[in-house]
Amino acid sequence: MNEFSYARPADIDAALRAGAATGAKYLGAGTNLLDLMKGGVERPVRLVDVTRLPLSEIAPLPGGGLRIGATAANSDTANHPLVRKNYPLLSEALLAGASPQLRNMATVGGNLLQRTRCHYFYEPAFPACNKRDPGSGCAAREGRNRIHAILGASEQCIATHPSDMAVALAALDAVVEVRGPRGTRRIAIDGFHRLPGTTPQRDTNLEAGELVTAVELPPDRLAAASHYLKVRDRASYAFALVSVAAALDVQDGTIRDARIALGGVAHKPWRAREAEAALRGARPGAEAFRAAGAASVAGARAYRDNAFKVELAQRAVARALEVASGSA
Repeated sequence: MNEFSYARPADIDAALRAGAATGAKYLGAGTNLLDLMKGGVERPVRLVDVTRLPLSEIAPLPGGGLRIGATAANSDTANHPLVRKNYPLLSEALLAGASPQLRNMATVGGNLLQRTRCHYFYEPAFPACNKRDPGSGCAAREGRNRIHAILGASEQCIATHPSDMAVALAALDAVVEVRGPRGTRRIAIDGFHRLPGTTPQRDTNLEAGELVTAVELPPDRLAAASHYLKVRDRASYAFALVSVAAALDVQDGTIRDARIALGGVAHKPWRAREAEAALRGARPGAEAFRAAGAASVAGARAYRDNAFKVELAQRAVARALEVASGSA
């Protein structure tokens, strides 16, 4: 691990000043960042500890919806009465992630910013990783790629985003509030994370020095018929091979609206809008859900070891919709 300085500012403005330094990183619980530093993947010259900032409140918004502070712990968020009542999809996703001990430490902001678990990114002994060392190549394309992307990948990178929480936020149309040297701005969750394109080293559209301060959720009329399904190699403390956040609005026997987001299949949470469109106006049932599953992987590209993900994603979408609709 390289040498670094440490700052623990007392307020947000002081944190932004400290975070503006070249090579600075904001530190929450450190459940991902510290591992990457120990492995020599991340090498910040300054850590700015934001855990003492007043950003942990979870409170209703005046016009409806919910505001979740960036330093709120994953466990506190998952078990908050307003989240469990009005956003059960988010609660399910958070409880599917990591272990209870990690959820007690990990924060909402840190969860959004966690980095891929691609073997080649995590291990500097493999020199070819465009995410870690731009221009070096992508070893995963010809190497072990069982856990890698089938949607939205590029010639430069086929890594996947590991968050469960972010998949639920994508289905819920969340907005991420950030503060930086130029003030406060709000980023729709679909525009927060990036596909790899030619710059896979950039996971998000945050600008230099910007700090995630909160996540805001609009009122959710689909909460009563929603489900988060995570398919993984073992039942606990494993990242998703495929995950699905699904929600339905069914009235008079017809699907009026649908939300479907997938995890484990792309560089960012993947909003399956073609699948949602296929469901609108249909009657809930196996046929409609299978059609949505097929539409959710339109344009998928498999690699040597991960072709199984295409069918797995289709089946997972159909199953999540069955559970959400109450027909499972």
